[in-house]
Amino acid sequence: MSDRVVVSGHRRLLDDTFKVDEFDVSHRQSGGTMSAAQRRLVFERGDAVGVLLFNVERQSVVLVEQFRLPALIGRRRDDASSDNGWLLEAVAGMVGHGERPDAAALREVFEETGYRLRELTPIGRFFSSPGGTSERIFLYFAEVAEADRAGAGGGIGDEDVRIVDMPVADLFGRLGRGELEDPKLMIAAYWLRDRLRQSRG
Repeated sequence: MSDRVVVSGHRRLLDDTFKVDEFDVSHRQSGGTMSAAQRRLVFERGDAVGVLLFNVERQSVVLVEQFRLPALIGRRRDDASSDNGWLLEAVAGMVGHGERPDAAALREVFEETGYRLRELTPIGRFFSSPGGTSERIFLYFAEVAEADRAGAGGGIGDEDVRIVDMPVADLFGRLGRGELEDPKLMIAAYWLRDRLRQSRG
């Protein structure tokens, strides 16, 4: 048992598409003493992937847009009459049980955009909101060309994914104006901007 963290209790409060766990946990504090046992709730979502696609022939990024109820609820905090629940995002999805993040990224890109990728470049890995959820996001970059488009995309099942081909200058303009709301897309856009600057000089 670690002398830095003690988990003395664990209960699952919700076991559905999403899961909520309750923990009793103590941890070593910055002053060296152990904290008292504290009750903490964790939204257990698992791991996810995000991919920024860059079409080298068109000098554009391939993004997706879809309805997100949490986005609508969040925006209604500013405007109770808002009906805007659509969010522009990097391609993303959940990592399946026993699935590698890179395999999940390849699968999600094909399902949502129809592109078959030849290579993935890792950008980084980060916690989406560590104050409440254990979800980690594995973020990737990939270059594509028109010949890599092997399917229609649009998602699977009842997904309604719209593919958005956006000139890279437009992406960076939106980034500079603070108009992007998907953190995966923001991180990847900064990464791509640095990559293109380095390659040009």
